Amino acid sequence: MIHWMIDGHLDLAYSALTFGRDLFRSVDEIREMERGTLTPQRNNGECTVAVPELQKGHTALVIASLFVVRAGVLEAWETQVYRTPQEARQRWTAQLDVYRRWCEDHPAIFRQVTSRRDLQQVIKAWQAFASAPATGEERAEHPASAYPPIGLVVMMEGAEGLREPREIEAYAAQGVRLVAPVWAGGRFCGSNRDAEAFTREGWELLDILADLGMGLDLAHMNEKSSLQALDRFEGNLCASHTACRALARQDDNQRLLSDLQIRRIVERDGVIGIALNSRWLRPGWSAGDPRESTTLKHVAAHVDHICQIAGDARHVALGTDLDGGFGRARIPAEVDTIADLPKLADILAEAGYNESDLAAIFGGNWQIFLERILPL
Repeated sequence: MIHWMIDGHLDLAYSALTFGRDLFRSVDEIREMERGTLTPQRNNGECTVAVPELQKGHTALVIASLFVVRAGVLEAWETQVYRTPQEARQRWTAQLDVYRRWCEDHPAIFRQVTSRRDLQQVIKAWQAFASAPATGEERAEHPASAYPPIGLVVMMEGAEGLREPREIEAYAAQGVRLVAPVWAGGRFCGSNRDAEAFTREGWELLDILADLGMGLDLAHMNEKSSLQALDRFEGNLCASHTACRALARQDDNQRLLSDLQIRRIVERDGVIGIALNSRWLRPGWSAGDPRESTTLKHVAAHVDHICQIAGDARHVALGTDLDGGFGRARIPAEVDTIADLPKLADILAEAGYNESDLAAIFGGNWQIFLERILPL
């Protein structure tokens, strides 16, 4: 049984600002409000993440992104875009304000985690909640108030809008603890959209992140750049939301990790978060396929592939990326909302994973990683 979990990657502020979603409403309410609009089409499926479903799924903590991208890279309707570093700063500030406002206005629901002490308090509260024998009726009658606050660790997904690498210090001061240097483009390093390598500015950014004790996210790097980072970066690193290239059978898709990358991340004691994007989970997937053709067994296979390479269950976790460009139409059939993620535990248990393994995969591995990149 999964008592609590950590999701290593959700674009919560992006979802709220891009689609105007009130994430304090239920998924069903949001879907009804978006019925007949372009949002489900633009999100590649209906909404799957909102506060009540995070609570029901016992999501104790989310690594929540700041995501902005250079104008012209994505569709014209996207709002979280920039043309200048000033615009990038404005977008990042607006997203930081979303998280800050949630934590200040709803302290019983969200808590920003900027230190190891914050992390420990959030996890302890969820552990106590899970072990309390008399909370069943309370949860049924008062579902929102019965749950402990959900921790938010803020990360930057794509840092190319910075005026210069040292500007990341200003975001570290506001609680950002994890940085993925690239999303699209080649200012700092190569992305999965190109064949570029690390640049002079990119090496400078890595050194600054290491000096600040911040984590490095390899997600969206191409293989060349990720291997360079694995050689050069002296701090703690992860690949927050991805999948295994060998299982997807997409040899040319550098958004997914090769076995070599997986082995190198394991050697660096890093963590790999598996995303729930059907296109990455099942070979030959296409948008016209029925949802039933991709299942949580495919997710379990990617988890197991990493565990077999690592020789243990200490380097794989979940980084679902739900509603980050794909919604209900493009995720495993058993997952209607994020509240359904604990179903994966039963499948892994049937495959031979014990309670200690499951605790590590669903939350413990991210907890250890976060303890390393959070200040005291």
